[in-house]
Amino acid sequence: MRVIRTENAPAPVAGAPYSQAIALTPGELVFVSGQIPIDPATGALVEGGIVEQTEQVLANVAAVLAAAGAELSQVVKSTVFLTDMTDFAAMNAVYAKAFAAHAPARSTIGVAALPLSARVEIEAIALLEG
Repeated sequence: MRVIRTENAPAPVAGAPYSQAIALTPGELVFVSGQIPIDPATGALVEGGIVEQTEQVLANVAAVLAAAGAELSQVVKSTVFLTDMTDFAAMNAVYAKAFAAHAPARSTIGVAALPLSARVEIEAIALLEG
């Protein structure tokens, strides 16, 4: 098991006890912790609505995957958390562009709140190529 850490995605919020991702040996899986729309350069939530937040979240997921030696095209399952299900269509449009090459299995869950008042959080599981 290998802990994945990159400066190209936000560190755990407020020193929370989790890793950005955990990877298993090549040919197995990498588990990306839920990413929220924090700009890793500033440490602040990105400005704008659900489109901008989803774009940043997916950029963060991609950065963590890259640090593990994977990319979005290797995601086999994702989970999307939304604080407002009326944001689903806009989030889904951004998500569809990011996963244009393939559509991993996905769950989308409405939640009451997310850290730092984010509107969207996405976690992912990807297959590492051996």
